[in-house]
Amino acid sequence: MHKMTFYPLGKADCCKIDLANGKKLLFDYADMRDDEDEKDLRIDLSKVLKDDLKDAKRYDFDVVAFTHADDDHIHGFSEFFYLEHAKKYQDEDRIKIKDLWVPAAIITEEGVDDEARILRAEAQHRLRKGKGIRVFSRPDRLKDWLKDNRLTIEDRTNLITDAGKIIPGFDKITDGIEFFVHSPFAFRMEDRLEDRNEDSLIVQATFNVDGSETRALIIGDSTHEVLTDIVNISKFHKREDRLKWDIYDIPHHCSYLALSSDKGKDKTDPVAAVKWLLSQGSMKGKLISCSDLIPTDDENAQPPHRQAANYYREVAEKIDGEFKVTMDHPKPSKPGPLVIIIDKWGATIEKIIFGGGSIAVNSHPPRAGK
Repeated sequence: MHKMTFYPLGKADCCKIDLANGKKLLFDYADMRDDEDEKDLRIDLSKVLKDDLKDAKRYDFDVVAFTHADDDHIHGFSEFFYLEHAKKYQDEDRIKIKDLWVPAAIITEEGVDDEARILRAEAQHRLRKGKGIRVFSRPDRLKDWLKDNRLTIEDRTNLITDAGKIIPGFDKITDGIEFFVHSPFAFRMEDRLEDRNEDSLIVQATFNVDGSETRALIIGDSTHEVLTDIVNISKFHKREDRLKWDIYDIPHHCSYLALSSDKGKDKTDPVAAVKWLLSQGSMKGKLISCSDLIPTDDENAQPPHRQAANYYREVAEKIDGEFKVTMDHPKPSKPGPLVIIIDKWGATIEKIIFGGGSIAVNSHPPRAGK
């Protein structure tokens, strides 16, 4: 079996994928907890990840993917990971990255500072060396950057994957997983400054267990405009299967902007393409909001937006599925990792039994047609 784990980080993202063959992948890393605040219920991400690696007798991840360079997806990464571009980030307690996955915008964006600047330096260093990195999309800005570094797209073609392609290095037979890239698109990044949300890495992960497939859409901080593009392009190329999902990583911490430009009074009604995308969920599908608790009013800084959450709940109800919020799992007073078990029966959220401290997994009936 495989596992996907989402962590309670407030309005921030980190998803760990554990494959049955022992490989470990991480999508985003944002250690948001304030250790000086005793009331901070967000998880100590660095500790829980290091403990997990220690249990596996490992000190690295096979892949660390950053969907984009906003702080809520990279916060504290330079204190946690061993970075190859500078010795100041290379002490023995740091976690190593075998392959770094980034959208091209992370390499080419100008005017960045703090963690984003450090991530850019690491990605640029690896791309110059020609190993330990995978870059998504090849806009003109990337071509110009390579030229400035006495390189060409042809020199680094083996390290670049475009939208509409399968990510090399993983397959459903050997690893039990396949990644299909939906975004970023090269045309979206040409002749303008990069927009981190629009240029986010978006993939469909297809897990395979004994011939049974479970699909997850990992979306980052996307908008309804980008999702509309993805739907339209997928339909044009007759790749609707690439938008089916059993697990839906709700974009941008349950922001209404991933559904529509109109928040709505009590429920956000999505634009047609996003409504269709959400209709591709399988029975018993899981919708995961990496966010704070859903508010009951509109007074506090958001996302999450209650109007968006109301629509996602409606989607979950129609497919007899589950809508889960990371800071609400298993309960708001004690949030913990939200673990999804993926086996031949599909996807199941681990159930935590309080008191005994044990964990049980719901049994699955056979899938339709099985």
